[in-house]
Amino acid sequence: MGRYIPNGDAHRARMLDEIGVTSFDDLLAPIPARFRLAPGALRLPDPVSELDLQRELDGMAALNTGAGMACFVGAGAYDHFIPAAMDHVLLRSEFYTAYTPYQAEVSQGTLQAIFEYQTLIARLTGMDMANASVYDGGSAVAEACLTAMRVTGSHRVVLAGSLNPRWAEVARTYLGRSEFTVAEVPFLADGSLDAGVTEGLVAGGCAALVVQYPGYFGVVEDLRPIADRIHAAGGLLVVAADPVALAVLRSPGDAGADIVVGEGQSMGIPLSYGGPYAGFMAARESIARKMPGRIIGRTVDRAGQTGYVMTLQTREQHIRREKATSNICTNQALMALANALYLSLTGETGFREVALQCYHRSHHLHDRLLGIPGVRPCFPGSTFFREFALEFPVPAARLLERLASRGILGGHPLPGLGEGALLVTATEKRTRGEMDRYVEAAAGVCGEVTR
Repeated sequence: MGRYIPNGDAHRARMLDEIGVTSFDDLLAPIPARFRLAPGALRLPDPVSELDLQRELDGMAALNTGAGMACFVGAGAYDHFIPAAMDHVLLRSEFYTAYTPYQAEVSQGTLQAIFEYQTLIARLTGMDMANASVYDGGSAVAEACLTAMRVTGSHRVVLAGSLNPRWAEVARTYLGRSEFTVAEVPFLADGSLDAGVTEGLVAGGCAALVVQYPGYFGVVEDLRPIADRIHAAGGLLVVAADPVALAVLRSPGDAGADIVVGEGQSMGIPLSYGGPYAGFMAARESIARKMPGRIIGRTVDRAGQTGYVMTLQTREQHIRREKATSNICTNQALMALANALYLSLTGETGFREVALQCYHRSHHLHDRLLGIPGVRPCFPGSTFFREFALEFPVPAARLLERLASRGILGGHPLPGLGEGALLVTATEKRTRGEMDRYVEAAAGVCGEVTR
């Protein structure tokens, strides 16, 4: 609980006198009376000591049992271990309270941190350069579509049916104006894109084909043939990538991607009920001036000292105005710093170890769950990284309720694939005991209908 020092009556009187009013109610005079609370309307309890208040709030917090549950939910946000050292840097006032670094001479620390972030993202994605982050994964996908339109001149994009539906919805909202066209490629029984339909959709001219890697359902497919198809049609390949998976999978840049975007939450950002998160965006160098947001560069001043500056600023408010590439007004600087800190603390070897543990633990759980009678894979024969879709012989809602009673958040329902379809993930935090508990509870529920 935060500490504060309240103002006394004398302080309030001096403040009101300085403003030129006699009471706090005078400050509220412009607000119509019908919109103001009457005295006593809040029915607040009598004042208590700070110690008693803290005990009461701790008791209320203890009622929230979800925080201690074993989380097997993914679908775009993942429960990863966050090193304790993170907060010791993130919560330093020069980072925690910093605003947009317009004045380079007083913002060198922030600018350098963003520069390092860009370097890490570029290396991770296999691309030439990265911007200083955008709002989240969904806005990154949408901005990549707009960037591709500026590069190609086409106002048509094709989204993979295996793209995160929430990201796809954001993209459709961004592209909702009449001059833009959005099409969708269905996926096959193994979770991969329908190559024949893809060729037909992009053949008539297309700014971008947007695919997720691995897909929303966890399926990993080869990006190179997909890149070849969209490039033959004159468009760009936009890859929405899972950054943790990139530690062990072929980089999108090496596979032919032109723009790589994604959600950075997996890299040192807590789940936090859905935000704030940070979207990353990397691209080939030729696309730099068409990208949204800003790019931090490293230079040398007149004294020969290294310095960092905002090299490209495409925001609309003070630089580009009507020529702006985006309405992105700032980057998620603190969250991007969290990504950079996390990657620095884990290092290449540690980050790869996190990815490998996710892979092995999810495959262990996958195989155990398939041992339950009636459970089958939604995409037989497909390759997955840490997330997989299974069809259970009971409604997903019923299974999740039983798992929750055992302290387990069991996954994300996939009603479009079946009443019992569930998307399940296992990160490096999930223990063998938690997975055993999951399998035991799931077997009990499924056994009730198979007996």
